[in-house]
Order: sequence, then C-alpha cells, then structure tokens
Amino acid sequence: MIITHECIIQEHLKNSNLFNEASNDQISIIAKGTKAFQRAKGKPIFNRGDPCTGYHILVSGLVKLTCTSAQGTEKIVKLIRQGQSFGEAMMFIDKPYIVSAHALSHCLLLHISKSVVATELERDFSIMRKMLASLASRTHQLLLDIESYSLSNGRQRFIEHLFEQLENPYKQNKDIQVVLSINKKVIASRLSLTQEHFSRILHELSDLDLIRVDGRIVTIPDLKRLNQHRYE
Repeated sequence: MIITHECIIQEHLKNSNLFNEASNDQISIIAKGTKAFQRAKGKPIFNRGDPCTGYHILVSGLVKLTCTSAQGTEKIVKLIRQGQSFGEAMMFIDKPYIVSAHALSHCLLLHISKSVVATELERDFSIMRKMLASLASRTHQLLLDIESYSLSNGRQRFIEHLFEQLENPYKQNKDIQVVLSINKKVIASRLSLTQEHFSRILHELSDLDLIRVDGRIVTIPDLKRLNQHRYE
C-alpha cells in the first residue's frame, strides 16, 4: 500500500534521523521525490540483484537485511530499526542491491528517489554531511561485527547482545529482565550462530545461573557475574 498524502510524507521525513534538522523548504523538495508505503510481515522490500533506484527510511517496524548462501542458508547482516535508513551505499555507487530486505513485522517505510537526492546534494551540502556520517557509522559497526565474529566466541557474542539491550546497565544489578524484541532464530543468525549452537549457549548460561529464560523474557540474576563472562 502506497501513501500519497504529501503532508504525511513531510512529517515522516522531519522525524527521520537524516532530515530532522532540514528546513521546511528542503523537506518540501525531498518529499516530492519520496513515497511512503507499507509492507506486511515476511514480505520483501527488495531482493539481492534488484536495481537501486533510491534509498529507504524505516518509519516503524523492523527490517532484516540478509545474504543467502548457495545452499540456502540465510545470514542476517543487519537489523534496521525505526528511524534508520538503508540502501544509500548502492545508490551512490549505482550498483544493484547486494543484500535482500524483508519486513520482520508490519512496516511503514519511505523511499527517497535517487534523482531528488542528487539534486538536493548539489544544492545543500548539510544533507551530504549527515549521509556521510550515517555511512561512516555503519562502516564502523561493520568493523566491530567483523572483530566480534573473529575474536569472540558465541557465548560472548550473545552476552554482548544482552548488554546492548540494557539502558544504563551499570546502574542496575539484580534480577534484570530483558525482553527480546526478535525471535531466537533471528538472533542466532545475526550473531552468526546456528540455532543448535545458540540453544546450547542458552542452556549453558542457564545451568551457570547467569540467565533464566522464559520465552522471550531473559532474566539476569546478577549483572556483575554475567559481565565477567563477556571476556572469558
């Protein structure tokens, strides 16, 4: 479903990370080359090899970017959350998508066309700076991921994932609950683990009384003890 009301599109653009400091005139220009649309859970946004005609901003929902091996094994490269953008790199180098994007929940997205981005970048470099900062941040995260996959074991990667879900983790200590926003299959793929390996990690941590798992709710009895295992 495509949303065509320009006022709605402009409001979504203003609330996005890339354009929250843009002027009303800038927003108005960009909105003319932007469409808002919805995707139901499980539906593709684009597939590997599709031409890149612009880039996307996720207004609400959750999106996974994936690669698939010749044997059909899926690897989640990145999870896109509300307010984040994706697809800029392929747009700038004029290449087809090298990953696929699917909705993990019902999603509302913006698609900003390549032509309006090119025009506005020539007119105002402030948007260019924001895009470069976004791409640099993503590159930095990719390097951290590579470091984690190369130097950390599966248990350490999952513990780090739990800490990333906590706000002000060091101000808390006992019986902290983490509600997993995505299912365990998705977490395993994001952490480069098989489902069997991930299941073993959950059992091992539970046997050590470092976590207690009830569906998507993970209780951490003692945060300091769990933190020690991030580096072992």
